[in-house]
Amino acid sequence: MSGDKLERWAPLVMLVLIIALWQLVCTVFAIPEFIFPSPLEIGRALGEFTSPIALAAWQTFWVTMVGFALSIVVGVLLGFLVGSTRLAYAALFPLLVAFNAVPKAAVVPILVVWFGIGLGPGILTAFLISFFPIMVNMATGLATLEPELEDVLRVLGAKRRDVLLKVGLPRSLPYFFASLKVAITLAFVGTVLAEMTAGDSGIGYLMQTAGSQQRMALAFAGLVVIGAMAMAMYELFSYIEKHTTGWAHRGSQNV
Repeated sequence: MSGDKLERWAPLVMLVLIIALWQLVCTVFAIPEFIFPSPLEIGRALGEFTSPIALAAWQTFWVTMVGFALSIVVGVLLGFLVGSTRLAYAALFPLLVAFNAVPKAAVVPILVVWFGIGLGPGILTAFLISFFPIMVNMATGLATLEPELEDVLRVLGAKRRDVLLKVGLPRSLPYFFASLKVAITLAFVGTVLAEMTAGDSGIGYLMQTAGSQQRMALAFAGLVVIGAMAMAMYELFSYIEKHTTGWAHRGSQNV
């Protein structure tokens, strides 16, 4: 098997091995379902509760996408502002780092007071937890523009705005797509966190309800669905990245 094929199939093989080992451990040690369900029990829960799981998954997905879309808009704008000048970088970046350090679980109760139980806290938590990687990567891509390149462009008559828009932004695209792959997984975490804390629907609410009833197979089924959605979005952004910024990756001519 060639190296490319091996890399393509490696994640699937690893997943199969992990599931097989998981099932073996649960079977050999006879671990009860309400403590740690086996993959077969989780699969049965997925089959038995397909309709409610699908409905909850759709709710979580579109709430996450709304929050994630907001994080892209705000993250790109803030990243452009922070990375455009040294003064903005020095003034804003420490404040944004401090804001990002605030535990989002502590923010959810405040959002509930402001927006009530429902979709609002989920959207805002997904946004708050995912905009920071986008902002940091955009700012880094702009702020690390080579001084020599900028000097040459200035000599050729380019203004600071031209340098940022025509050179800085294209150069930041690899950073941007790398941040999207991280941010989308965080967005799902934020949505589920809000649903478990202050939601009345979605995968997080389903998991919270299942856990309180000791139906751990159903709770783990929710985890599987969340992981699958996050992985699918990650792969989508990886595909877009490979076909839009191939010039920035070693060996991209073979993609």
